[in-house]
Amino acid sequence: MGAFEVRTWMHVVGGFVERHQALMVRLANLETRLLAERLAELPPAAPIYVSGLARSGTTIILEAIARHPGVATHRYRDYPLVQLPYAWPWLLRFAETRAVAAVERAHGDRIFVTPHSPEAMEEVVWRTFFPKPGVYGPGDTLGPEVANPDFECFYRAHIGKVLLAQRARRYLAKGNYNITRLGYLHALFPAARFVVPVRSPEGHVASLMRQHRRFTEHVGDNTRGQAHLRRVGHFEFGPGRRPIDTGAPGVAAAIAQLWETGEEVRGWARLWAAVYGHAADLRERTPALAPAVLLVRYEDFCARPREILAEVFAHAGLVAAPGLVEEFARGVSPPAYYDSSFGDADRAVIREETAAVARRLGYDPG
Repeated sequence: MGAFEVRTWMHVVGGFVERHQALMVRLANLETRLLAERLAELPPAAPIYVSGLARSGTTIILEAIARHPGVATHRYRDYPLVQLPYAWPWLLRFAETRAVAAVERAHGDRIFVTPHSPEAMEEVVWRTFFPKPGVYGPGDTLGPEVANPDFECFYRAHIGKVLLAQRARRYLAKGNYNITRLGYLHALFPAARFVVPVRSPEGHVASLMRQHRRFTEHVGDNTRGQAHLRRVGHFEFGPGRRPIDTGAPGVAAAIAQLWETGEEVRGWARLWAAVYGHAADLRERTPALAPAVLLVRYEDFCARPREILAEVFAHAGLVAAPGLVEEFARGVSPPAYYDSSFGDADRAVIREETAAVARRLGYDPG
């Protein structure tokens, strides 16, 4: 089965979950009540969040941290019953009769995965409780002033059940949209740690454009593939592409308009500046949040993986077992599967849109 194909059973069950979200919440709450005594022993005190614009290195950092034996995170196999993080994996144990060979993921980026590989899945939970009423507004941003008691109770229990199912003490989540929720998450979990990967604008824009072309080509008019991307909350690439809305008036709509009129480079560059400008603003304006956020430059990670991984583990408050960092670092190298091929005009556009934010993150726009 190809990387972009969706199995029939997954499509059918995923559709049922999408149509019956209230039922899934009730089932999840039942699961929580049945596990209440055990969950009381696993309060999610200090979750670890990896979040940034797609193609910044979020997956490779997620995989590195997920190798720590004290960490639990969502896996590919958690879909489509993501809301049942204890019962669903338990049931899957009876269905797994043989090992599944690792395959390169749909992105075609040298990352090989199995159903047990860590993956961003909690967006399903967020979209259940924070459905986006409009395409552009009021934005995806959630700050410390937000209160949603139903979600907060559900989410704390959800994290606890992931920990319980995987017999771990620390919860790890990758989610690109969490970049707009740092303030809210920090208010919920003051001891949380955030790792925000960032990539130099030109290389990042080139990678984003490559992925969008790839997803658009392979998903195309495939309604099953489009439905799957929507159900897992994956709007970064493909026919259903939507820019992350950081709440700045008119910015997301302007980016979408640039894409609509064929100004791909400018649109992606403006999105880069909006997302990372938002993250930089949060760090500068929220003194309590700043120490909890570690910016990881993709280029530094590729050049000095051992050093950067050690920094990531230290920031997360995790003691890496001897050899873990060394073993993982050996497999890290800069991508060699594409060249930006931008001409002078495109490079000038990228500098124009991103220079101010790039300087704040330590990049030389020149």
